[in-house]
Amino acid sequence: MDDIETDTDTMDQAGEDAGPALPGLDAPATPAGYQVLARKYRPQRFADLIGQDAMVRTLTHAFAAGRIAHAYMLTGVRGVGKTTTARLIARALNYDSDARKGPSIEIDPPGIHCDAIARSAHVDVLEMDAASRTGVNDIREILDGVRYAPVSARYKVYIIDEVHMLSTSAFNALLKTLEEPPPHVKFIFATTEIRKVPVTVLSRCQRFDLKRVPREALTTHLEGICAKEGAVVEAEGLAAIARAAEGSVRDALSLLDQAIVQGSEAGPVSAAQVRDMLGLADRSRVLDLLEAALSGEGEKALGELAHQYDAGADPQVLMRDVLDYLHAMNRLKAAGKGAQIGEAAETVERLHALAESHSLASLSRLWKTALSGLEDVRSAPDPMAAVEIAIIRLMSAASLPGPEEAARLIAAMAQGGGMPESAPSARSEAPRAQAEDNAHGEADNEAPVMAGGPASLADLIAMLDAEREVLLKDQVERFVRLVSIGKGKLVYEAAGGAPDDLSGKLAAFLQAETGQRWLVDSGGRAPGAETMRERARRETEERRERALRDPAVVKAMTLFPGAELEAIIAPETRAEPSEEPAAHQERKP
Repeated sequence: MDDIETDTDTMDQAGEDAGPALPGLDAPATPAGYQVLARKYRPQRFADLIGQDAMVRTLTHAFAAGRIAHAYMLTGVRGVGKTTTARLIARALNYDSDARKGPSIEIDPPGIHCDAIARSAHVDVLEMDAASRTGVNDIREILDGVRYAPVSARYKVYIIDEVHMLSTSAFNALLKTLEEPPPHVKFIFATTEIRKVPVTVLSRCQRFDLKRVPREALTTHLEGICAKEGAVVEAEGLAAIARAAEGSVRDALSLLDQAIVQGSEAGPVSAAQVRDMLGLADRSRVLDLLEAALSGEGEKALGELAHQYDAGADPQVLMRDVLDYLHAMNRLKAAGKGAQIGEAAETVERLHALAESHSLASLSRLWKTALSGLEDVRSAPDPMAAVEIAIIRLMSAASLPGPEEAARLIAAMAQGGGMPESAPSARSEAPRAQAEDNAHGEADNEAPVMAGGPASLADLIAMLDAEREVLLKDQVERFVRLVSIGKGKLVYEAAGGAPDDLSGKLAAFLQAETGQRWLVDSGGRAPGAETMRERARRETEERRERALRDPAVVKAMTLFPGAELEAIIAPETRAEPSEEPAAHQERKP
């Protein structure tokens, strides 16, 4: 017995030397090597979450009132903190410290369970990746354990990541338990594809949408981490990283990890080094490209585009940068120089000057054109060719008169004046002068009829058909209610659902076909005629009504109750009068 007691004392002493046993019954932590920034700076408190104030506020009120849900659904794009938030909620549910013995959002200082939960090593907090365990048997393993009480914590918490990957049978197996779980069990789900989660599951969860982190907040966060790491990265480089991360904190920290090693002891990591790492073109050169395009300098714009592509610029990134600049120009036009666009002062001055030469409506149209271009770049077999076409379309859209100038020009032409031989651009004062001259009877010049230009809607459709412009032809047939056409202008009323860029596409097509600039306006005051599709439907219906009134058809319908008129086929030839009806029908008994 003395030997046994001595051995026991020795074991107890060894246990004391090794430190207290972890409450999660997990294996002791082992020394780790270098930790990437995304793991090193993972939020340890709710206050550390960036850009998720609404969710934190709701959880704070719920925990304070004791209204704690039995299941949570966290959704959002990659890297915004879904798994981190799930672990924080698990810690809050099982928080236990000397100062507090109940669920609490305030988990600082850490409780006795916090460390094990944060390291995914707690026996009562089970994490499952549904992307690799999608079957019903995997869910049954969880459900078999639900009936048992937690070993050491207050709640048994199941964290299921990428829950949308579960099979239908797995979801069905989960439903009953999810609706009426035991009081000691909580579920936390995370997904990037909320639309793939059955509504029967969603209705049983409290849902939180984690938002993309704003670019400014992400840049500030990166600056703070650089200060802690003793790294120096130029502000413009950090802004480029935040922009490339697209609201994902994890992506931003991974890129920052890569950027820090680009520098040397000689100085900070430059913005140029960061852009080179990201595969981005110099943004100032992208602005040069945009300025050339909006000024109508096609050769310069396409040359600059080719230089940037040769330097390694990615076509999609180029178009996103163009979109960013056009968005900034819209904000500057709407709110003035005080608008916060997150650019250097010199860039703001250039963008403001460029925005001043366009109306707000014109800038909105340019942004929409660029957005369509980005979609083309993403789907095109040759992305670079798609970028070139997008830049050319921007040039065309920028050369069109704005809505105000176009309205004045149409009014002037309606009073008897003609279109000038050199059509005005959107930045020209020619439409105003032309309108004023016409109003006073001081101008009497009339533009010549353009050779080869369409004189009717049918002519336009025939031209589109000849050039195999299938999509544009279809849009014209469906959406164009013609008001007038000729003398370099096309005025129409747009039918419902017409694409915003239809006028720009038509203007570009007509200019390419005729060699002269066309004014295409969809805001005509006079109502337009029918679209070609509307006309075809009307004529079909009229033929059907005439056929149904035909005496022979009426008689056939009487003889065969329930018969229907299936088709109307006009006879090709009729050598001599016949008593046959003008339309044939198939009869159904």
